[in-house]
Amino acid sequence: MSDPAQQARYEALADHLSACADALHARLMRALRQPAPGGAPAVSQEVAQALFDDEVTLRQRANGLYLDAARLAASGLAPQQQALLDLTARARQKIDKIDRIKDLVDLAAELLSLGAAVATGKPDKLVQPLEKLKHHLDAL
Repeated sequence: MSDPAQQARYEALADHLSACADALHARLMRALRQPAPGGAPAVSQEVAQALFDDEVTLRQRANGLYLDAARLAASGLAPQQQALLDLTARARQKIDKIDRIKDLVDLAAELLSLGAAVATGKPDKLVQPLEKLKHHLDAL
């Protein structure tokens, strides 16, 4: 039987991932509206499309967490729940402040990797993406 408190925490994690996707979208739209020096776009069409794709994938992962909250709550990921919530909240805050598009692309990739690891429901798959995201956020 699953614990309602654990389910709520996974739903909160899905909320955080959705908020990261929202922030990623807003930041990308700002980059598209701001020309770089010399009038060229601040972000290339290829990079913009990749970030839009990452945004969609991140939303899909968050939606999957909403649907799978009961299964995930029972899967043994409880020890990492608070770290997941804290890191995704930090990521959401960092997205708004990122100046370089490369850093935005890298952070989006780290979030997608973390979302994929959580979706496996296997605690051993979570350690590396969790640490990579933590180090990336610390570097920013």
